[in-house]
Amino acid sequence: MGHFGVTKTLHTLKEHLCWPKMRRDVERYCERCVTCRKAKSKVSPHGMYLPLPIHDSPWTDISMDFVLGLSRTRTGRDSVFVVVDRFSKMAHFIACHKIDDVVNVANLFFRDIIRLHGIPRSIVSDRDVKFLSHFWRTLWSKIGTKLMFSTTCHPQTDGQTKVVNRVLSTLLRSIIRNNIKTCEDCLPHGEFAYNHVVHSTTKMSPIEVVYGFNPITLLDLLPFPQEQVISKDIKARADYVKHLHQQVKENLERRTQQYEKQANKGRKQVERRTQQYEKQANKGRKQVTFDVGDWVWVHFWKERFPAQRRSKLLPRGDGPFQVLEKVNENAYKIDLQGNFNVSATFNVSDLSLYDDSADLRINPFQEGGE
Repeated sequence: MGHFGVTKTLHTLKEHLCWPKMRRDVERYCERCVTCRKAKSKVSPHGMYLPLPIHDSPWTDISMDFVLGLSRTRTGRDSVFVVVDRFSKMAHFIACHKIDDVVNVANLFFRDIIRLHGIPRSIVSDRDVKFLSHFWRTLWSKIGTKLMFSTTCHPQTDGQTKVVNRVLSTLLRSIIRNNIKTCEDCLPHGEFAYNHVVHSTTKMSPIEVVYGFNPITLLDLLPFPQEQVISKDIKARADYVKHLHQQVKENLERRTQQYEKQANKGRKQVERRTQQYEKQANKGRKQVTFDVGDWVWVHFWKERFPAQRRSKLLPRGDGPFQVLEKVNENAYKIDLQGNFNVSATFNVSDLSLYDDSADLRINPFQEGGE
């Protein structure tokens, strides 16, 4: 009757039929309807906020991303390679080409990042084809750097770099104005301006966190006294830097707790609203987890499954698929059985449990049926 849901299906049946516990049976039947699960698949408010660990020193844990879609400069560059330190929030903006392969990206990284800050312990990035290539993985495995990739269609994992990308776009629009081809020439000015201002999380500028002092700018009428820039007492200088890094870490932990509290609060509010419409599905659940071997439904994102979502009339999900591995509380590896040429790792918000307790192919009204 159109798969309209519990309420309308119940009203339609009441006009012709009646049996004990009729509403309960209709709710169970609609809950297990394969056609509805595929056609009405949507992102669920599952999973709690899981912040990444905070390190004790700058440039040991970094994140990276690309800003694409820019106009070509005089040298032909049309993209920006963004690298951000997750401790000090310092960022480097490196002009590059969109068609640069992974070897060129590695050369840029060694030239502009490792030359200044050394080798990082971990790198957070999205699942760009450059970062997933065999060369990139082999290179960092030989060096000893751990690579961490965000879940596909879940940019919140690398949200810090996404915010920096947005700030960089605003900076370039403010500096460039009408002459778009000067984008590459404005990157050093934008990078210095970003690293010089006080960050809202650390309560200090990124340059001060890394070097222990703020550099001289055009706004300074007089240069800093020499004793403020370089301390003659090496031990006092080292103690000052340690105290500075400890204060930055405390500020990061405090802000992370605020983010976690706010994010989880919003998830609970969403879940309370959802319980009004899906009482049995989400009743009493604050965090949805799956075990290895469970069968789940998968939601189709348009960006991730362009062929399956090329039309508005096609199903928005498919299943059931089996859980192969639990990456963490919010990410799982699914057995797609080779049907889709995409990454098999999904966020928990794209998954929902498959209820196989009843076979919908059996007619419950026929003789011998339950």
